[in-house]
Amino acid sequence: MRRADRLFQIIQILRGAKRPLTARALSEELETSVRTVYRDIADLMAQRVPISGEAGIGYVLDRRYDMPPLMLTPDELEAAVLGAQWVAQRSDPALARAARDLIAKITAAVPERLRPYITEPTGATPPPQSAPADVLNAVQLREWIRVGRKLRIGYRDEQGRVSERTIWPVLIGYADTVRLLAAWCELRQEFRHFRMDRISAAWFIGEPYELQRRTLMARWKQHMKQTRGVDLSL
Repeated sequence: MRRADRLFQIIQILRGAKRPLTARALSEELETSVRTVYRDIADLMAQRVPISGEAGIGYVLDRRYDMPPLMLTPDELEAAVLGAQWVAQRSDPALARAARDLIAKITAAVPERLRPYITEPTGATPPPQSAPADVLNAVQLREWIRVGRKLRIGYRDEQGRVSERTIWPVLIGYADTVRLLAAWCELRQEFRHFRMDRISAAWFIGEPYELQRRTLMARWKQHMKQTRGVDLSL
């Protein structure tokens, strides 16, 4: 690992730590020697990175410290670009355009030595399969999710039966062939996942949820854990 990358990794590890980390713990994470960690910590402190602590006790990073943007490792850079490429290929037009703009901004901002990780990546996303068209305005739907507003939809189930429902949208899920809208359904009084290509009509009624959005999101994550064994906590 290059020294500059190692210094950056030390900052990232300390930033994510919940308690002081010893030089030995850092050396094991970085797969380097304790002596190298001591030297790197001293260099970071000399550069006025706000690390406090001492040998044998542990080091902590001031939570208020903010690094310059786009100090990415090669793996982080490839991960960001790969994710943006997936979104650009499979999302709605507005989000796809934003993903392409993001790749362009990253390419312009990173040092020349890192640009091959964008132009010549080691991984690639498979080409998307054709997906049915959605009637929902995805830009407005994302805004409704952010501000916590209700949506009324006409929905066609697998048997072709149509019903009208008022829902509290939580999250849009993107797959290769369809998009799913996770929401609390007032009709069923439980969380449901609606295929967006089966939504035949939509009205953005603007009525706020009875809960804060973060509370609704937490309850949906708990629902996913209990009913599907999927842990979505970070």
